[in-house]
Amino acid sequence: MDSKTTLRDAILYFANFEHCRQFMMELRWPDGVVKCPHCGSERVTWLAKARVWKCYVGHPMPRFSLKTGTIFEDSPLPLEKWLPTAWLIINCKNGISSYEVHRGLGVTQKTAWFMLHRIRLAMQDGSFNKLGGEVEVDETFIGGKARNMHKSKRAEKITGTGGKDKEIVFGMVERGGKVITGHVGSRTKKELQASIRERVEAGSAIFSDELKSYDGLENEYQHAVIDHAVEYVNGNVHTNTMENFWSLLKRGLHGTYISVEPFHLFRYLDEQTFRYNFRSLTDAERFCTVMKQIVGRRITYKQLTGKMEGVIAHG
Repeated sequence: MDSKTTLRDAILYFANFEHCRQFMMELRWPDGVVKCPHCGSERVTWLAKARVWKCYVGHPMPRFSLKTGTIFEDSPLPLEKWLPTAWLIINCKNGISSYEVHRGLGVTQKTAWFMLHRIRLAMQDGSFNKLGGEVEVDETFIGGKARNMHKSKRAEKITGTGGKDKEIVFGMVERGGKVITGHVGSRTKKELQASIRERVEAGSAIFSDELKSYDGLENEYQHAVIDHAVEYVNGNVHTNTMENFWSLLKRGLHGTYISVEPFHLFRYLDEQTFRYNFRSLTDAERFCTVMKQIVGRRITYKQLTGKMEGVIAHG
């Protein structure tokens, strides 16, 4: 796919099944040899009418499609709908809600919500590379704003001040590089510093605010603190890069998705983190990067909702 491809180009291109087929084949079998995903055999033939391949090695699942073994598996929706949807969520800076996909594609909102979460699964970064150089660390609270709530809902949701009744997200960003985020249970020294030691190279320069949980990092890192009660920048000491990322994240959560269950919060973090980390790529390059990660990743609706009754599909 041309790196200058636009959304309009992608929609028109993927409206043709043969284009979808060619694109998926190049991703899944770059050497041009189609192999059975169940047994690895090359003894397969394409059944054009059914749009599947048939494997001639004797096993219980001789037929497979372009979706088999990917995030699209078992979906009745055609790739002509899946691929433009993937393009949108991968490249829209503030994300795209399931209601927009529902209206645009003519699918139910529940189906659109499930589709978007499947694509977020492919946007997860499986890298274990550590951050280094100059690294900013910060935490933020995610939750509804009291002033935007009805009085009865405010009484139910808000039972304290500050971050009480909100979810905590912790982030680390290498200046000029990548960001790592995660949903954490608390802002304790033990939890935050364990995350830092796991993902930041020893000896790196770390910049944080005055939260006491960061005390003691100077034993392993070059630790500098900015006191936000006094100033936000002191020469090279600031956490503005991380603050800017939080601003992007919250713009999507509050403006696009409106309501996000804590159970799914990490998925929305993965989405925004991916777009930030690959911000230097073109839309087409970013899209192809995710598409190369769709194989071997699959989630069912029951897994997605935790097999719990009453989990609401928002976003």
